[in-house]
This record gives sequence, structure tokens and C-alpha cells, in this order.
Amino acid sequence: MISDFGYILLFIIAALVLLGVMLTIAKFLRPHKPNEEKLTTYESGEDPLGNAQIQFNVRFYIVALVFVLFEVELLFLFPWSIVFGNEDLIKQTNGEWGWFAMAEMTVFIGILILGLAYAWVKGYLDWVRPKPQVPEIKSPLPADMYKQVNERYKAN
Repeated sequence: MISDFGYILLFIIAALVLLGVMLTIAKFLRPHKPNEEKLTTYESGEDPLGNAQIQFNVRFYIVALVFVLFEVELLFLFPWSIVFGNEDLIKQTNGEWGWFAMAEMTVFIGILILGLAYAWVKGYLDWVRPKPQVPEIKSPLPADMYKQVNERYKAN
């Protein structure tokens, strides 16, 4: 007599055997005519130039991380909206459940807005950052005097 786990094992073995058979049949039936054009890397219709092992700008990753962060956070809004709109819970708590859920989501969205404001102020969302400009200060003292002072303190 086979237990319930035995049936599961049989289904797993049958799935693996079926997968192997299907891949083997597909290997013999598919056309295999490689040429230079088929073996090149597809880059949106453009011919690839140069080495693919280049260092990408970090801004690509930062923008992607900010997008993923806000996308995942946005997914939390869907289950919240389902629970928030549950009429039975609101009736059972005399409306306190609705106010609690609303306050909870206000705090949540407030934290998201703070994160977005932080990324914006830090310039992480700017695609092209401005180059820092070194201020030029006109001093009444000649530049040689600054060099002398620097040399004097460098020796100590």
C-alpha cells in the first residue's frame, strides 16, 4: 500500500521523466542551423560594438533600486485596500477599524514620501548630475604667500 507521500513521489518522478522525454524529442525535431548572424548578441537591432564587459554608471542601479522599492511598497496598498473596505470589520468595531487602517496607511505613505523626498534632495533621481564648481575667491594676498604658509606648516 502506497502512502500519501508515495503518491507525491510518484508524481514527481513522472514529471521528471515526462520532462526528459519532451526535451529529448524536441532536440531531435528542432532545426539546428547556426550561422554568424544567429550567434551574435541581439542589442535592440543594433550591431554590438566593443567589449560587453564595461562598467555601468551607478545611477542605473540606483534608479532601478528606487523603482523596485516603490513598486514593492505599492503592492502593500492592494491588500490594505481590501481589508480597509471590509464592511463587517468596520461595523464590529463601530468605525474604529476604519480610522486605525486610515491612520496606518497615512503613516506608511508618509514614510514613502519622506524616502522619495530624501532621494530627490540627494540628487539620486537626477539623471545627469551637475559637475561641482570650485569657487574662485579673489584675495588681496598673492598666491606665493599661500604657498609659503603651506610649506611652513608642511615641514612641521
